[in-house]
Amino acid sequence: MSANTHAYDGGQGLQTRDPSVQNESIESESDKEETTARIRNECPECGGHLEQDAEHGETVCGECGLVVEEDGIDRGPEWRAFNSTERTEKSRVGAPTTKMLHDEGLSTNIGWQNKDAYGRSLSSRQRRKMQRLRTWDERFRTRNHKERNLKQALGEIDRMGSALGLPKDVRETASVIYRRALAEDLLPGRTIEGVATAALYAAARQADRPRSLDEVAAVSRVERMEFKRTYRYIVRELSLPVKPADPQQYVARIVSAADASDETAHRARELLRTASGTGVFNGKSPVGLAAAAIYAAGLLTDEGLTQSVISEAADVSEVTIRNRYQELLAVAEDADDAVTASA
Repeated sequence: MSANTHAYDGGQGLQTRDPSVQNESIESESDKEETTARIRNECPECGGHLEQDAEHGETVCGECGLVVEEDGIDRGPEWRAFNSTERTEKSRVGAPTTKMLHDEGLSTNIGWQNKDAYGRSLSSRQRRKMQRLRTWDERFRTRNHKERNLKQALGEIDRMGSALGLPKDVRETASVIYRRALAEDLLPGRTIEGVATAALYAAARQADRPRSLDEVAAVSRVERMEFKRTYRYIVRELSLPVKPADPQQYVARIVSAADASDETAHRARELLRTASGTGVFNGKSPVGLAAAAIYAAGLLTDEGLTQSVISEAADVSEVTIRNRYQELLAVAEDADDAVTASA
């Protein structure tokens, strides 16, 4: 028996106690304490707050300076980006999920290029194989009739939204509305294109980016009357919060199309604000009111906009403009007289 090993008889046989084993147990307990403290983000010596030094890859105590951990792993990217374009190009993650795709963008998609990873063209045998894989991949992406329905409808929403110049958030909202209509079984007896058109029109109204019935009907593949009936049905059944369109929301687009000045646009908005709440808007088309306000503002600013130019820019008849602009001017004159009398 070595000199460092002590023996004693505890009544149950000879037992030995090795100091090296005892030291190892003490060290392991110390390591456990440091690990526990690090998990709690506390210094094992003074209980201070631990800080991460990313430049040196160390974890140090902010109070006593104890280096608790060194050679830390840098979990950031190994590349640097100096603008948003570089950051997007160097990112290795996939596209974010979106409601504009029937599978929310989670499925795979085999590209159409018949080239390998090195840019070399595939052989005829490999090209036939890839074509078969694309066919099966496309079939597996739509497993049932609901997914096929959704894929066709979301494609229509994206097409019409692009033609109308609606931003991505409006198309996303329209996709959600169509998904709700499909989930609540509102499609029987109605066409996919009709419900998709109604969902897009409602989404544009909700996002304060409205488009007129004529504009939406022009890019839709259904008749105007069917589109209007479907829209009223969808809004009623889904209880969509759609507020009446404000004529001021159409001013900017008409002014841009008519190449009018900013002063005319400002005066047109003033005329519409003055007429708001007076009953002039009741039963009137907001697009027609906006066009009439721009024409009336052009008369006040001596810009010389003709009714035909405004009519073409707003896609309304000249008769509508003539009937509406006189009412707006009359309301503005009454408001001016009231202000003068009170002064």
